[in-house]
Parts: sequence; C-alpha cells; structure tokens
Amino acid sequence: MKELLEKILYNISQQILKRHKPDVIGITGSVGKTSAKEAVSTVLSAKYSIRKTQGNYNNEIGVPLTIIGNSSGGKNPFKWLWILFKGFVYGLLPLPYPDMLVLEMGADKPGDIKYLCELSPVHIGIVTAIGDQPVHLEFFKDVDDLAKEKMMMYTHQTQDDWAILNLDESRTRDVQKKVKSKTISIGINQLADLQAVEIEYSTDPRELKKTSHIAGLRFKINSNGSIVPFFIPRVVGNPPVYATLIAAAVGQIYGMNLVQVSEAMKLYNPAKGRMNLIVGLEETLIIDDTYNSSPAAVREALEVLTKVKSSGYRVVCLGNMEELGKQEKRAHTLIGKKIAEMEIDYLYTVGDKAKWIAEAAVVNGMEQRYVKTFNTSDVAGVDLKGRLIDCDLILVKGSQSARMEKVVKAIMKNPEEAKKMLVRQYGAWLKS
Repeated sequence: MKELLEKILYNISQQILKRHKPDVIGITGSVGKTSAKEAVSTVLSAKYSIRKTQGNYNNEIGVPLTIIGNSSGGKNPFKWLWILFKGFVYGLLPLPYPDMLVLEMGADKPGDIKYLCELSPVHIGIVTAIGDQPVHLEFFKDVDDLAKEKMMMYTHQTQDDWAILNLDESRTRDVQKKVKSKTISIGINQLADLQAVEIEYSTDPRELKKTSHIAGLRFKINSNGSIVPFFIPRVVGNPPVYATLIAAAVGQIYGMNLVQVSEAMKLYNPAKGRMNLIVGLEETLIIDDTYNSSPAAVREALEVLTKVKSSGYRVVCLGNMEELGKQEKRAHTLIGKKIAEMEIDYLYTVGDKAKWIAEAAVVNGMEQRYVKTFNTSDVAGVDLKGRLIDCDLILVKGSQSARMEKVVKAIMKNPEEAKKMLVRQYGAWLKS
C-alpha cells in the first residue's frame, strides 16, 4: 500500500510542478538543512511567495506533501483521498501557487536523493555539509558513501541551474569540477565567492534582560571586495553563518544585493533547540542546543561556548548521546576529556551514558566538586536552578531521549514562553 501511495504522490507532484512551474530550491546535507531552509525562505519571502518543508517532511512521501501543500493523512484513508484529490485539482487547474518551493531532501538509504531530484528537479541545489562523523549510517557503508549520495543533488542539475558549493566541506571541493551547472561558492575558512569574516558573538546577559535582540551573532560577508555587516539575533555558532551565506547566494541569483539580504535576515527565526540564546534566571544566558546531539556537534558547541563573551561562570549541562553503537563509551569519554582541557567552570550530566563524560572530566583534572551527575533532566534542572548566579553562561545539549529541554525550561526567565521557544512542547512529549 505504501509503495502504491508513493507512486501516486510522485505522479501528482510532477503534474503540479509541470502546471505551475515554481523554482525548486533543494537542500540536503548531514547537518544544517533546517537552518539553511529557514534562512533561504526568510530572504526569498522579501520578494516572492514561497512554500517550505514543514517539520521532517523530507522523504518520498513528505516532499510530495509539501508540493501539494498538505500535512500527512496519517492512518485516515479519507484524509488521504482528500489529499490526492487536492493534488489532482492543483495539477489540473491554474490555481494560485507559490513562486518558489524550498525543499529539504533527506537520504536514509542509497537512491533517495536521485529519487527526489527526479520527482522535483532542482533549479538551485544546496549541500550544506557532510562532516566526518555523521550519525545514521545504517544503510551506507561509510561517510564517503553517504556523501556520494548527497552530492547527487549537483549531478542531477543542468547547465541552466545553480549549485551553491560550501568550500569548507572537502567533499564539495572534490566534486566541484564535475558540476555542470552555474555555481556560487561559500565559505568561512576557504576563499569563496561569498565568504564570512570577522565572526563574533555579541552577548551581555544584563543587556539581554532589557531586550532579547541585543545578543546574537555578528559577522560580515565579503563578496568580491564588497563587504556588508550582518546581525542574526538570538543565536550563536557557525551553522547560522553558513545558513546566511547560503541565503545570500540564493538572493544574489534572484537579483538581491547583500544589503537587501542583510535587511531580510533581521527577520530570521532560528530553528528551536539549535544554539538559541534564551534569557535565564538571575541575569544568566542559556545556549539552548537541545534538539539533538552527536560527538561532533558537542565539540563544536563547546568551542562556541568558550568564545561567547561572559563575565560569569561557564556551565555545561550534557545529556546522553544516542545511536553511537560500540563507540558510545569512548565517544562520551573523549567529550569529558575535552571539557577538562577547556575553560569550563561547572559540568552537569544527565543519563547513564553521559555519566562517562563526568567521570572522564574528573580523571583528566576537573575538580570533583564542580561536577554533578543526574539520572533525569527534571532533577538536573531543579539543582541547576538553585545554583545560578549573575551572568552565568549555560550550554544545554543532549540527544532527544535525554529531554534536555526540561533543563532549559527550569532555568529560563520566562518559562511561560517555552511552547514558543523550546523543542518538544506538544503532544506525548509533554507527558513523558
């Protein structure tokens, strides 16, 4: 039944695209897809009507549903009949339809990107980043095999299309000469058509108490000698920089200059739980990175933490990292060792696996009195709330199962805003 549904959705979606001819911006990668999607959508919305992927609708069924403009029918056959009827009508009649589709395209197994690019040919192709240690390799031999799949985003384009190339990603540089389409390159560390420079985090908890728009990310984009400043509120880290570079490249393709892109990005809404800045109790500042976790992502978040300006203590609260297989103990232990080597004042861990982080931190020189371990995020949040002092800077991160957003909710200044600001604030998540 699922295969039949996929086939019908495939055909209906192609008919809709043929009828309305929207430009399709396709985004894939192991990290940064959602941030890039939100940034691109923010910039394009200044000039065009757009539709973007909602939630995790990035597979064989999710992408067609976005094209049709509907959520899933779940297990209700009547809802699915309505969705198929709606799609058929949109494919048949010249009804109002968005100018642009900004589509996330996921790859759970070999052939997924090829399938999705044949379903909805991509005018602008974007591979955000692959990284050296992505998770979810169940159906791929290794990272290189996964990267090859993601890079199919570029090889399915024509000479009339555009590829946005992240030159900081070595695998993108390797495939650059094979790309047939027109290209715009981006980078932070590598010289590129659009390069981010002078990145700094502007954060002062006392000022943030007055307005949540004071703290954020400041940098400049250099485009062939033309340099324009950017400010992205309420977020830190490199992913929003890459997202902005991607959005700027897309904007340039559609005739926008960097000043226009910079103005549009002031309306950018960072995805929840991804290095968001949240005002905490006692004039503290929280870096909320609770969407999910992996060893590479934790290391990057720790590096950001040490770069953020703060006159208070730096506190790290980490939950279990899941789906690491036989490497899970070693991966947690290495994080603990790294924390001991950094300028971190307090360490909190949540969960049986994260306890290895705490143990390794102590073994490698962090004083035991500055390290605490907890079984649940509820208890950790209560304890952390009781020791906060003026201007503390707190990083909170963990895999979904660790429920680290509960820690953030316990220590944020305005917990009544949790539904608007935090991940997993709906349905069964709130009951567990």
